[in-house]
Order: sequence, then structure tokens, then C-alpha cells
Amino acid sequence: MEATSAAVSGALTATSEIIKGTSKTGASVVQASSDVVRLAIQGIVEVGGDVGSGAKGIIMGVLRGTKETGTEAFETISVTAGAVVKGTSEVAGDVAMAAKGAVEGAIAGAKELSVDATEAASAAATGAVKAAGEIGSGVAEQVRNAVTGTIAGVKVVLKEPFKK
Repeated sequence: MEATSAAVSGALTATSEIIKGTSKTGASVVQASSDVVRLAIQGIVEVGGDVGSGAKGIIMGVLRGTKETGTEAFETISVTAGAVVKGTSEVAGDVAMAAKGAVEGAIAGAKELSVDATEAASAAATGAVKAAGEIGSGVAEQVRNAVTGTIAGVKVVLKEPFKK
């Protein structure tokens, strides 16, 4: 997990530095990070790695790489958790395990960056469920079940705007 986190963090730091050198906006960073996340998930699944631990490392790496705090951190967490779910689905990995790992990573990363862990967990869970809903209702239900309740000592509360 630490190797995944370090690799993602390094890739995102480099990507955000490249983007800062151009006139591109935050949307470019989000797209670039989604691409990095998909490649990381693909690599984890290809080598038979634990997608839950990998997802945790990815979220932590994204937070370290973007160095965001406050509202921006929660948006980044939500988008990244969604990218983790979509990327895992694309390679036929365990989407529920990946979503739970993303929430665990959000909690660990939030504590590391002194950000509200409950808000971070909620952002990750909500992003994961929203992305899962775009894949299908069965996947959304699996992910919702995986990310609700108490995870890593934090009560996870889903925000509801993802419902259709």
C-alpha cells in the first residue's frame, strides 16, 4: 500500500506541476488524476494485488500529491473515490472492496493532513456510490453496503445528491 501511495503521490505531484506550468484549470488536474488512478488500479489488478489496500494507498497518494486541504480536499477525495470505483469496474475487480479501501484511505489521509476524517470519509463514500450508480444499480447497492457504517473507527454518512 505504501508503494502505491508513494507512486500515485509522485505521479500527481509531477502532473500538477506540469499543469501549473500551462494555463490549464483544476478540471485538467482532476482528469489527469483520474487517469493516474485508473492506471494504478489496472496495475494492482494485473499483479493480483489487494484492490482494497491499493485503493487506500491511491487516496492517500492523491491527498499527498495534491496537498489540498479544506473543501478542495473533500472534492478531490470524492472524485478520486469515484475514479477508483470506475477503474476497478473496468478491470473487473472487486468494486465494493475498492470503495471501502478508498474510504479507509480518505480517513488515514485526512488524519495525516489534519483534515476532518468524518467529512473525508463521507466524501469518499459519496463519490464511490455516485460512480457505482453510473455503472449500475446492482453495483451501487454493493458499494453502498460496503461504505456505510463505521470504518476505521469513523462513522460514515452518505450525502444524498447522487440519487437519481
